[in-house]
Amino acid sequence: MLQNSKITAFVELGKFLAQFSLEKSQPQEAVLLNDVYYTSFQDLLALSQSHNGWFTPEQVYFAVQSWAEALTEENLTKWLSRYEFSNVQPKTIGLILAGNIPLVGFHDFLSVLVSGHKVLVKTSSNDTHLIRFLAGYLQAVAPELKNRIEFTDGKLENFDAVIATGSNNTARYFAYYFKDKPSIIRKNRNSVAVLTGTESKEDLFLLGEDIFRYFGLGCRNVSKLFVPRGYSFDAFFEAIFPYQEVIQYEKYANNYDYNKAVFLMSNFKLWDNGFLTLKEDTSYSSPISSVFYEYYDDLERLKIRLAEDQELLQCVVSNGITANSIPFGQTQKPQLWDYADGVDTVDFLLGV
Repeated sequence: MLQNSKITAFVELGKFLAQFSLEKSQPQEAVLLNDVYYTSFQDLLALSQSHNGWFTPEQVYFAVQSWAEALTEENLTKWLSRYEFSNVQPKTIGLILAGNIPLVGFHDFLSVLVSGHKVLVKTSSNDTHLIRFLAGYLQAVAPELKNRIEFTDGKLENFDAVIATGSNNTARYFAYYFKDKPSIIRKNRNSVAVLTGTESKEDLFLLGEDIFRYFGLGCRNVSKLFVPRGYSFDAFFEAIFPYQEVIQYEKYANNYDYNKAVFLMSNFKLWDNGFLTLKEDTSYSSPISSVFYEYYDDLERLKIRLAEDQELLQCVVSNGITANSIPFGQTQKPQLWDYADGVDTVDFLLGV
C-alpha cells in the first residue's frame, strides 16, 4: 500500500470524525460512507459512558474532535515527511493498549499502519469499542487495510515487535515477557506545572483544562504544581472555579469524597474548594480530584531537578520557563509528532 494511499485513508477518517461534536453533529455530503457509518458511530458515542463510566459525552467528543483536527493532509504530510519508508519490510506489530482516556492508543495504531506494518491489537476492556469502529471505517475506505488490522481478545501471539502500555507494575511484566522482541514499554508518567505567581487569570484558567480534562486520568494531565515559597493559591482557585461542574459526575465525586477523607484522617493540611484538593507532597502522582504542590526557593535548581526526573514526566507546563515546556491549556492537544515518553514510535517501527 503506497504512502499516499495511507495518508488519504486517514485524512478521510479525519473528515468523518469532524462531523461529530458535543454541540451539534451534522453529516456532510462529501464524507465517504456516511450512509453506512454515520448513524452507527453516533449511537456508539451515545453508549460510550455505559461502556466506561469515565467516558462522558464531553470527554469522548473532545477526543474525537482532537483526532479530527490532527488527521489532516497537512499534519500527516508534515509528520511523515521526515521519514524514509521505501525499505520497510512489513512485520506484525503487537499493541497492548491502555484504556484510561478515549482512544488513548490510537497514535500507536496509526503509527504502525503508516509505517507499512500489520497491526495486532489487544485493547483494554475500558476502551475497546471506539478504536475497533474506526478500524472498520478505515478498512471500508481503504480495502488494502483489511489484511493489515487484526484484534485479539486473548493472548498476544505471532508478532515481530510490540508496543505495550501499562502501569509501572505491568511494565515490569511486559519487559520480562517481551524481552526477546523489539519493544517499546510505556509505564506511568505524570505532568507538572511550574508557576511563578506572575501568571494571568487566563493562564490559570487554562491550567484548569490541563488538570480536569478526562477527569485527570491521563499522563498528560497536570497532577502537581511547583510554586514559589509564599505563593497564594487564591488566584488559582478563583481562576479554576468555572470547572466546578466536574463534581457533578458521580465517579469523580466519589473519588473526591474518599481521597479528601483519607487526607483529613491522616491530619494532612489541605487547600480545598469543594471540587479539588491541594496537598503539599513531594510525589508527582496525585489521586483523582487532588493535585499535589511543592514549594521551590530557587528556580534554576528546580529546572535541574525536572531535567533529572524527565523519565518520570510526560509534560511540563509553564510560560516558557523550562526547555520544551507546554503552554497552559495545551497538554491534551499533542501534535502527531509529539511522541509519548519522548520515544519516536515511527523511528522504532522503521527499525524493527
